[in-house]
Amino acid sequence: MNLDWTALGQVAAVSLAATVAVVTVFALGVLGLARYEGAREEGGGTSALGLAQAGLCFLACGAVVAYGIHLIVPQFH
Repeated sequence: MNLDWTALGQVAAVSLAATVAVVTVFALGVLGLARYEGAREEGGGTSALGLAQAGLCFLACGAVVAYGIHLIVPQFH
């Protein structure tokens, strides 16, 4: 049995990078929600930018998850 260690390393590196990217985008979405809630609690109005940030970040995370499911489930091909 012969393993291509370079290809295995590349797959591991890309998986790690994708995981870190998704976690970072999700954290930015949570930060946007926190800004929105903080502005709402202060009574100074709502922070539309925070809500938009959260929506876009969570939408991006959902798209990555949907793409992963699409790759795994053979009926989608």
